Amino acid sequence: MNNITKYFLSLLFLMLSLCAYSQNGQGRDKIKSLKVAFITERVGLTSSEATSFWPVYNEHEEALGQLRRNERREVNNKINDLDLLTEDEIDKVLDTLLDLEAQKQELNASFLSDIRKIISPKKTFLLIRAEIDFKKRLLQEMQKRRRGER
Repeated sequence: MNNITKYFLSLLFLMLSLCAYSQNGQGRDKIKSLKVAFITERVGLTSSEATSFWPVYNEHEEALGQLRRNERREVNNKINDLDLLTEDEIDKVLDTLLDLEAQKQELNASFLSDIRKIISPKKTFLLIRAEIDFKKRLLQEMQKRRRGER
């Protein structure tokens, strides 16, 4: 496939994902499936690589999601009540934040170590770039929708 076709398909996937996002409940699942297709295409995973890659990737995403949920529960909610917290309570929240950040760092380092055993270093960097590109496009499309554009 040439670059224009790849770009068009990527854009199409992203637009479809935003349509899906606007539907209650199913939006996240559809965005996830579009992300899988986007990453598979961008990284150029072979079928044998994909068989080993996706379980590790999905486990990593689930663990990161759990850390994000913990962060929202333990830190972000308390930041909104900052004026009601004592210095000691704020200090404990900061300790929690530092611990969660360290866990994220450790989780990401472990993931990269595991994934480089499955795919080449070049494909590992293509994965990182694909994730960044997917997030950028998703945010751009969401911003367009909020402004009423399509």
